[in-house]
Amino acid sequence: MNFIHPFYDDNGDKLREECGVFGAIGAQSASAVTALGLHALQHRGQEAAGITSYNGDRFYSVRGTGHVADNFSTEEALAELPGHMAAGHVRYSTTGGSGLRNVQPLYADLASGGFAVAHNGNISNARSLRDGLVSRGSIFQSTSDTEVIIHLVATSRYPTTIDRLVDALRMLEGAYSLIVMTPEGMIACRDPQGIRPLVMGKLGDAVVFASESVAFDVIGAKFEREVEPGELIHVGFDGAVKSLRPFGNIAARPCIFEHVYFSRPDSIFVGQSVYESRKSIGQELASESPADVDLVVPVPDSGVPAAIGYAQQSGVPFELGIIRSHYVGRTFIQPSQGARTSSVSLKHNANRALVEGKRIVLIDDSLVRGTTSIKIVQMMRDAGASEVHFRVASPPFAHSCFYGVDTPERNKLLAARMEIEPMREYIGADSLAFVSIDGLYRAVGLKGRDAACPQYCDACFTGDYPTPLTDQAIKRDGDAQLSFDKVVR
Repeated sequence: MNFIHPFYDDNGDKLREECGVFGAIGAQSASAVTALGLHALQHRGQEAAGITSYNGDRFYSVRGTGHVADNFSTEEALAELPGHMAAGHVRYSTTGGSGLRNVQPLYADLASGGFAVAHNGNISNARSLRDGLVSRGSIFQSTSDTEVIIHLVATSRYPTTIDRLVDALRMLEGAYSLIVMTPEGMIACRDPQGIRPLVMGKLGDAVVFASESVAFDVIGAKFEREVEPGELIHVGFDGAVKSLRPFGNIAARPCIFEHVYFSRPDSIFVGQSVYESRKSIGQELASESPADVDLVVPVPDSGVPAAIGYAQQSGVPFELGIIRSHYVGRTFIQPSQGARTSSVSLKHNANRALVEGKRIVLIDDSLVRGTTSIKIVQMMRDAGASEVHFRVASPPFAHSCFYGVDTPERNKLLAARMEIEPMREYIGADSLAFVSIDGLYRAVGLKGRDAACPQYCDACFTGDYPTPLTDQAIKRDGDAQLSFDKVVR
């Protein structure tokens, strides 16, 4: 679900993909393979991790708060998860959402047998569906929208597990990439528009699925292909792979922010290297918004590839004018606002000997609330930079995401409240510019944005949401919020 963390990384100025999923079937030690895959996806969720396995007789689950290594780094931990099939999940928590009951995969004993599901995304009509299920007697054990899927499958009257799952998915709005385990095998699927990512690979005779291709590199698996938007892939214990496309032909709209920030740069997304996409964004930004400066300085770490592209296109030297410490705790766990503010300084430090007396252009991936940008611009001035220009490798982030990203409420997004010049004054830069929406599309290999048929979900920039937002409409109409609203996987 799309709700706000008590404190965001960098005082709310960085967005977070709220989960990552991994699955393996036919592997000699499926839980160990899954743990390694989750390590590669740790950037997609750092508050909790879980793995569920199946040994042909029963399901086993281990879930815990913290990193993957905190829960699955020992032989003893993995010994609790026997079997040739396993699925795992990493997640970020939100207010009220850190309890173990919300850590995935979620599991239930259905009439047809065990059913475990790991979900990346957000069901935008989950509240409405939940209300209807509760009114008919369903009893929920978690506060996650993912559990709605389990109840819809449980109450479906279709005869087979696949048919019941398809029946449930037809009722959903929003974004989902799912890995489902049943006594009949593993099912991987994406929503009809493919908003959230999911890829398929092979590890010997085993079939593996992951949110990003980089997970396959870590385990030594071969990348096969993306799970297509609207596709369900069933893998049996005999290794048979069956593909179903029950939703017809719907134009795909994968999340373009995967190219900008979410995915690891060494992943492949929609057939393109994420690292190369980010460099290309920087090149587009340099062409559209040049700056008469001495140095191109990335805001580490996410601004580095775009800054390399900006420097290559502009001919201005790339330099590490900001050094980031990787040994500082995340700001949202600090006990006070004063501590959170000081944590920004602990994370980033100006390379004074390099920037003093220089005109610099800072390159960052996005600008959300502006709090971190203010501090970094001031840090550069305090270090003696004579001019500080700011370039952003995404268009203005002016709309909330309802598809599994923890964006603030829209009235807290800087670009929703200000035009470019007031934003520039707010962060204290000498100039400010964002890559255009067409420039972003060119960077990912297209000619520009086709307004009549966009090829990505770019709602955070344009407000053009590709699915209905039933729960948001209800909320706007004044219905009371449920405690369910406050958490996500």
